[in-house]
Amino acid sequence: MKISKYGLFRVAVATPETRVADVEFNTEKIVRLVEKSSEKGAVLLVTPELSLSSYTCGDLFFEKKLRSEVLKSLELIAAKTKETSTAVIVGAPISSNGRLYNCAVMINNGNVEGIVPKTYLCNTNEYYEERWFSSEKDRVEDFISLGSNEIPFGADILFEISELNVKIGIEICEDLWAVIPPSLGMASAGANIICNLSASDEKLEKMQLRKDVVKMQSARCFGAYLYSACGPGESTGDLVYSGHSMIAENGNIISETERFSFKDQLIVKDIDIDYLEDSRLRNNSYGFSALPFDYRIIPIAFDEKNTDEIYLNIDSTPFIPKEDSNAYFREVIDIQTTGLAKRIMHIGCKNVVIGISGGLDSTLALLICASAFEKLNLDKKGIHAITMPGFGTTGRTRGNAEKLADLLEISLKEIPISDSVLQHFKDIGHNPETKDIVYENAQARERTQILMDYANIVSGIVVGTGDLSELALGWATYNGDQMSMYGVNAGIPKTLLKEVVRFKASSESNKDISQVLLDIIDTPISPELLPADEGGNIKQKTEDKLGPYEVHDFILFHLLRRHFSPGKIFLLAERAFAGQYGGEQLKSWFKLFYSRFFSQQFKRSAMPDGAKIGFYGLSPRGDWRMPSDATAVIWLKEIDEL
Repeated sequence: MKISKYGLFRVAVATPETRVADVEFNTEKIVRLVEKSSEKGAVLLVTPELSLSSYTCGDLFFEKKLRSEVLKSLELIAAKTKETSTAVIVGAPISSNGRLYNCAVMINNGNVEGIVPKTYLCNTNEYYEERWFSSEKDRVEDFISLGSNEIPFGADILFEISELNVKIGIEICEDLWAVIPPSLGMASAGANIICNLSASDEKLEKMQLRKDVVKMQSARCFGAYLYSACGPGESTGDLVYSGHSMIAENGNIISETERFSFKDQLIVKDIDIDYLEDSRLRNNSYGFSALPFDYRIIPIAFDEKNTDEIYLNIDSTPFIPKEDSNAYFREVIDIQTTGLAKRIMHIGCKNVVIGISGGLDSTLALLICASAFEKLNLDKKGIHAITMPGFGTTGRTRGNAEKLADLLEISLKEIPISDSVLQHFKDIGHNPETKDIVYENAQARERTQILMDYANIVSGIVVGTGDLSELALGWATYNGDQMSMYGVNAGIPKTLLKEVVRFKASSESNKDISQVLLDIIDTPISPELLPADEGGNIKQKTEDKLGPYEVHDFILFHLLRRHFSPGKIFLLAERAFAGQYGGEQLKSWFKLFYSRFFSQQFKRSAMPDGAKIGFYGLSPRGDWRMPSDATAVIWLKEIDEL
């Protein structure tokens, strides 16, 4: 498989074992890392600042012997890139016209393609770079002679692999920490891969700062940032170097090395060029961020390798955080609570009406109502929870709804709908034994009518309970549960919603409330519109008809956040759910998702207000503006061809 077909570009970042001023040893280590990178299918390898000589040579940089050995090493490494088809960027002291520069050297396909000098020399505290090196700002030539070759020279160089839509920019260590890093201009000129050859020393608390700076620069550039740092083999006369190398992608650290290891370290990742391109297209600030800097574009040839592996962090539940999740869930609740509280304040009402079923969605919505009333110091008796048992209501869900309302000390009212729906069937001439869409939707619309009219009685608003996953699939009855006066769950996908309720259960001081919430979590997801089985258990299970919500949320995440094609999402899903779902199963659920996503847009076009929670949403007034009559033909065709 050629991963470039899916917009992926494989890179490697290394922290090689180093000996100070031992160019031959350092070269051998780099050559071996080029081989390892090639074996893993990497197109590009980045090594640390002055990696051929080592960073801490001091006045040895003035020694002609050291510099001549470095030039010999460039030839050896060039030969290796010809053999392996992996480009490598090495750090080297390069002299020209009586000046010595701290440089990054791009080597590919047997050639030195370009040399980039450091712009901002570090000359504070423990650093003395200006003692040995000149800056890019002192440069007077655009080319350097290496043997018989004239090599492009300057910080105004970008390297391009046009076939992959890849542009590579290079900055060196302190460049990143400058007020206006060179990488900002590179990104404005189209560079989506920024490489940094660094010699960042280690001090208390610097590690997190370094990570934050790298992460933020990748976000500001809407790009990937490959950061390679010198390891502990450097001189420890005054400083210690930890070898903290990283790969960041658009604001996220996706891989990093172990610190303080004396062994060679190599991290390999696939950079998602499609994702970066989409991020730039969707953000106007990128389009207006161009700096007045002209760049020379150096074309780079590449030979992509076939691979069965994908070096991506593929998460089967991408909406659910893996770190500091409790803080994340608290913030979800705070956003929901504040959104509803603001709406209540604006209207000036002291009552809300909510239909509760004992299911997940209405449970979280009810908890948010209670939280909003507490925030506004309102009497929780102004929360009017209504249970509306119908043909499919079970004792378990009904009981949980009643228990929760009682434990939260809110108003609870039961209004059965069976008689009114049967009368409605009689009025419209529908046979109640025909359990079709009319049978189901009539119940949903009857419930909404009750909620709306009761809200008029108490001078309140109806709080909607439907979630983001249901909005995506159109799993709601138009002008039924699709409608409310404020939808508190509109920005939360089903998989996240479940974990937020679980968090509430674990953090709740009242153990009775916790017990009810945990039982609701374990209850099968169902609209309960069809009669229960002979044992009184839920017979109509949503995921039996639609497929697992975790799969639909996986598709939804990569559609909303990254705008990937169905084929690319399927490739990721096969790996994310390997051993759990088969390819044909996934394919059927993909077809169902895309069919419903397009055909049900009309429901989203008429959806009520509801706060956006994460970096995603389906509001027609916000993140997703799609005509209701758009066709899914080309998306479904791609799925058929998988």
